[in-house]
Amino acid sequence: MDVVSDAISTVRIGRASSHRVQVSGRWSTRLAPYDGAGFHVVLRGSCVLVPDGGGEPLPLGPGDAVLLPHGAGHVLADGAAGADAAARAVPFEEWSGEPHGDGRDEVQLLCGKYRLDRSRAHPLLAELPQVVHLPQRIGGPPELRSAIDLLGRELDGPRPGGCIAVPSLLDLLLVYMVRAWLAAGTAGAWPAVLGDGVTAAALRALHTDPAAAWTNERLAAEVGVSRPTLARRFTALVGRPPMGYLTWWRLTRAAALLRGTDTPLAGIAEQVGYGTPYALSHAFSREFGTTPGRYRAAG
Repeated sequence: MDVVSDAISTVRIGRASSHRVQVSGRWSTRLAPYDGAGFHVVLRGSCVLVPDGGGEPLPLGPGDAVLLPHGAGHVLADGAAGADAAARAVPFEEWSGEPHGDGRDEVQLLCGKYRLDRSRAHPLLAELPQVVHLPQRIGGPPELRSAIDLLGRELDGPRPGGCIAVPSLLDLLLVYMVRAWLAAGTAGAWPAVLGDGVTAAALRALHTDPAAAWTNERLAAEVGVSRPTLARRFTALVGRPPMGYLTWWRLTRAAALLRGTDTPLAGIAEQVGYGTPYALSHAFSREFGTTPGRYRAAG
């Protein structure tokens, strides 16, 4: 596994959902804060997204995608919406989304959301801004555009195999949106982390086999640099030393396995690199403030 794949798979729970919206005329709808991540893609026309809390309205045009990785509440409204967009917004659950007017200003949207367990959020995802705007532009990520096009076609109507195709495309869409944000590299530490050859190689090794008997010396040899060089670059970029990061990641993986599987504690300890269930339980309690058994039962 690589860092991005692990970061997403560890927090994902349940299945994503999505649907296609077609509307015209004057309209405004509010989406309440959500314990997960939401997204919108403009297939046709234009609209405006107004974040909760008085944020600046974000105009959206054809092909634009927006990821709300922390489930922030917001308003979506027609492109001509003014300061009253939030005041006249209809709750999304009560909004019919049906076209009205003469159809000349028709807007088509893909809207969806992902369920996430934020208690296990990787810092890569935690540092994403409240709103990630991915505008359509020449030279943009072709894979993101392809996923959007395929998902739009699947949602046009029932098709054979759609129950498998749609969830798979939604998973791809999330990966491609996060990847596009990393590639833009406009803010945040993690674009720099994954852009540094030494640190990225060290992270790749740790995520590929977190249960291995890693030491600073072994990891430095794997990456091909001296131990002081690895420690200095890794700590400066990631914010914690390599073995500290490994301990945190092993326990985060253990938490995901406790909640997502019925694997016995001994099996989980073996998977994440602890010699005995007792050793894992001790480290887990120190990190999460509760025993593995209680953590699993609370899920």
